[in-house]
Amino acid sequence: MSHPRSHRPAPAQSVPVYSAADVTALFGANMGDPLGFASELVLDDIYTLAPGASPRRLSIQARSDGAFNVAPDTETGHPGAIVHLDCAITLMPTDGQVSDALVLVEVDAQGDVLQVYLLPLVPLYPRIEYRLVGIDTEGARRTFGQVACVSFTRGTHITLGSGEQRRIEDLTPGDRILTRDDGVQHLRWIGQSTVRAVGEFAPIRIRAGTLNNDRDLIVSPDHRLFIYQRQDRLGAGRSELLVKARHLVNGSSVTVQDGGFVDYFQLLFDGHQMIYAEGIAAESMLIDTRTKSVLPDTMSRALGDVIPGHSDLPHAGLDVQKRLLDRPDAAELLRRASSR
Repeated sequence: MSHPRSHRPAPAQSVPVYSAADVTALFGANMGDPLGFASELVLDDIYTLAPGASPRRLSIQARSDGAFNVAPDTETGHPGAIVHLDCAITLMPTDGQVSDALVLVEVDAQGDVLQVYLLPLVPLYPRIEYRLVGIDTEGARRTFGQVACVSFTRGTHITLGSGEQRRIEDLTPGDRILTRDDGVQHLRWIGQSTVRAVGEFAPIRIRAGTLNNDRDLIVSPDHRLFIYQRQDRLGAGRSELLVKARHLVNGSSVTVQDGGFVDYFQLLFDGHQMIYAEGIAAESMLIDTRTKSVLPDTMSRALGDVIPGHSDLPHAGLDVQKRLLDRPDAAELLRRASSR
């Protein structure tokens, strides 16, 4: 079934952030001050997270100019305000394991700063001293793009146009892949990265059979799965749904695989597609101002700012809000709703 082209806003991305006031310099040039942005930060300053501080979800939508707007369903921030990605920082705790994070700055319509946020890419803990050992204003966008990309893990079986199930690491550009909406499509590009499987990079494992999948499916947290409900058991009011993997975590059939390293792969087509991974319809990479930064420079420049099949958001409006999935039997309801 083909979906009508839409010019609705890109889907919002929800990221866990601390307020700058929760992260204070214990020692150094900025001693006593909350975390600032790149022009204020000084290497070797030591920061600590306030006891009792917990991250809140900041919901943002990509803008065409590379910045973001705070989305209406956010837990923190001012809906409609502009958010800029300021820099990436590297913190060194006393145990020597580096902790990477991003600094985001929220401003009002006049450009005045409303709030500074820290988006940790690995968990941070109170009463730990973190030495600031890196400030990167050039690579921050690529790092954030990697967080925003939907990714499959090594070993995932992808369905080809012939019906063959092939491991994702064995695919090559030009392979003919079966899509749900547009038949067989050529694979244009494959991205690959190896990251620590912690925080926002810890993958989600969906155990075999949970959503009528043939084998375990392991994907990035914000990877959206396509569900066709034959009965609206979830109460979404429609049959076609897009569900983020992280919203299905229940501690048993859907779990977070935290620890070690993970190999992530991104699959790019001329348009945003629903392909089949371990028998589940799951989205391919969607190019927008967040994710474009992970592409090779020559490809990114050639694509331009408006990319038919991506910018027109053919699958807009299908996302399921987290509140409908905030129940331990959500995955089972979706399995039963989509069973033949």
